[in-house]
Amino acid sequence: MEVKRFGVIGSGQMGNGIAQVAAASGLDVVMSDIKEEFCEKGMGVISNSLGRLVKKEKISEKERSGILGRITTTTDLNDMASVDFVVEAAVEQQDLKFKIFEDLDRICPPDTILSTNTSSIPIGRIAARTGRPEKVIGMHFMNPVPLMKLVEVIKGMATSDETFDITWALCERFGKTPARSNDFPGFIANRILMPMINEAIFCLYQSVGEPEDIDTVMKLGMNHPMGPLALADLIGLDTCLAIMETLYDGFKDSKYRPCPLLRKYVEAGWLGRKTGKGFYDYA
Repeated sequence: MEVKRFGVIGSGQMGNGIAQVAAASGLDVVMSDIKEEFCEKGMGVISNSLGRLVKKEKISEKERSGILGRITTTTDLNDMASVDFVVEAAVEQQDLKFKIFEDLDRICPPDTILSTNTSSIPIGRIAARTGRPEKVIGMHFMNPVPLMKLVEVIKGMATSDETFDITWALCERFGKTPARSNDFPGFIANRILMPMINEAIFCLYQSVGEPEDIDTVMKLGMNHPMGPLALADLIGLDTCLAIMETLYDGFKDSKYRPCPLLRKYVEAGWLGRKTGKGFYDYA
């Protein structure tokens, strides 16, 4: 199977990044969202990202125009009937993802591969909502997508070897380095990362240290490029909470219990960079 036309569900920080790298690889891309204003914002982010690459002389203005010209936007999910491969990059809400995959299964031709950028929800659980579980796979990009090399590729119980091979090759075409993970809650990346972030939040909750001190210890002491609290703000505290809840629900182990302070921040609407306030202020 040759992938020529690529679909992206969601035009937020993950979706627009995935659309950008797919279009930069030469694919025609259809990016959808529920509102036209969301699509326009996503295209603006892509345009600015490519503009920075032009300034750094990593691509030409002609290449920038070509990439933008290969991306079309839509608010009609039925337009995904034209794609060979689609990645869902909606928010980390299980019921929403279930609904999207049920709709995609109805809309897309039988040969279309349906992938999800979920950061924690088991692939088999999502695949079971479709009539093509052998063609459902996890394709977990890292944020920011244009810069980060890693993509976790996750097979569900029913995912075929052909689907896996096509997805792996697509990652390499995007200039990414794929890594295989088995289908457990959180996969590899977030099963390791999120408990660390959660423990950093417990350190703040229990007054072990202030945010700057906690992040400084991890940056300078552990050679991390970004502290865990700043990283949580970048990811989105609502997403962090959703992942921790998936881990806790999936393993029933108290070590995955979300910190109460994380829950309080999310309930207050303090979600990090996207709302202007999290563990740090971004006004």
